[in-house]
Amino acid sequence: MAVPAVNHPCWIHLAEGALKHLRSNHLGTQLMTKRLERSSAPVHEKAAQIRAFFERWEMVLPDEVSQLTSL
Repeated sequence: MAVPAVNHPCWIHLAEGALKHLRSNHLGTQLMTKRLERSSAPVHEKAAQIRAFFERWEMVLPDEVSQLTSL
């Protein structure tokens, strides 16, 4: 499964808090999730960071990518 398009609503949904429901054993994903949970950045900025992370790590995180639109 490919990373959803930049305009997909899942990114905003994840940035608003759904990211904490992502199941992952990948340390980098866990660290990114905690960092963004504590961040006071605007939702659109968080969404862009989440998408950039998954775009970069798409091949390493196929299970996590497959969860993005269903959280």
